[in-house]
Amino acid sequence: MPSSAESPAAVEFVDQERLSWLALALTPGLGPRRVLRAIREVGSAEDILHLPLTGLEALQFPVQAVQFIADGKALDAANTEIEALIKSGANFLAYNDPDYPERLREIFDAPALLWIRGDAKLLAKSSIAVVGTRHPTPYGSGMSEMLSRDLAARGMVILSGMARGVDTAAHKGALAAKGKTVAVWGTGIDVIYPKENKSLAEQILASGGAIVSEMPTGTFPAPQNFPKRNRIISGMSVGVLVVEAGEHSGTRVTARCALEQNRDVFAVPGNVTTKNAWGPNTLIKQGAKLVATWEDVWEELPSQVRLEIEAEWEFASKAQPAASLFEEAPLPPAETRVMSALRHDEALQLDEIMEKLEPELSSSEVFTALFELELAGRIKQLPGKNYVKSF
Repeated sequence: MPSSAESPAAVEFVDQERLSWLALALTPGLGPRRVLRAIREVGSAEDILHLPLTGLEALQFPVQAVQFIADGKALDAANTEIEALIKSGANFLAYNDPDYPERLREIFDAPALLWIRGDAKLLAKSSIAVVGTRHPTPYGSGMSEMLSRDLAARGMVILSGMARGVDTAAHKGALAAKGKTVAVWGTGIDVIYPKENKSLAEQILASGGAIVSEMPTGTFPAPQNFPKRNRIISGMSVGVLVVEAGEHSGTRVTARCALEQNRDVFAVPGNVTTKNAWGPNTLIKQGAKLVATWEDVWEELPSQVRLEIEAEWEFASKAQPAASLFEEAPLPPAETRVMSALRHDEALQLDEIMEKLEPELSSSEVFTALFELELAGRIKQLPGKNYVKSF
């Protein structure tokens, strides 16, 4: 990630083609679909900037855009934007960059450009979007944080919009699990909104997460920006989890985008007497997957996604012992007995473990041992309360 201390190096990696993508993205009157169509037609962004007026008009660009490019203002704007990016320690991804998220490329109106702070490679990882009202009940905040924490602890990236309420709780849940989280903003990458989440934004970046926007630096919050950014939240995700949302909530836009983009939609059921339950309960009636625990999401994930994440579990468990030069401390008797009942290659369901150990250990001793072993990374809990040895 570029920083002000690395200004010269930051400018060097912006070749003329990438600079031209930036110039087109900053041209008034050109939306992402028009930019992408023109580049496909002409062959490169740089070639578009060198077209004569007649060539630009042939691309069916608005008069305002044609004049902006022909007068050299587009390229000037791009150079000014590069300076702002360096100053704010940010970067950008063009649609044709290798790190541009593949899932986002699939959607109908993918952004031509993404402004980003943090780890760009994180955008390609399997993620779940957690969204909901800005005014949740304690139940809604708690469920958002708990589910995000549990999913992040198992390797999923948590996506949200860093708005007040459910979004903030989702990011905090991921951070509590020492997992990764990505915030998609409806403002410029240098304009924190809401302001009280400044500390949260810093934590996201410090933990190896990322902040993303399709808005140029300096873009202040405007109502029309937030529905637009919702298609990015759903587009980058494997699925969208709705926690609480009223009848006229903006969360409905994200859920609709998810359905249009062929993403899974999950919803946490709510108390029918509260207005925030209308959104998720209606989605469940319409076919969204009902979610009470992380397992309800996990079991619905595509097989390939689960395999990718579980492969990272294996890598982490194999890497763990090599990090220590000392022998591990012996386990307490209850944990030793539970470990002896488990296997590496076959999962055992909780009831089976209890039945096996019934003569020797009480149920509370088994629960405590399983909790401690999972916390230590010696065992893994799989969906359905099944357990296997980690190594």
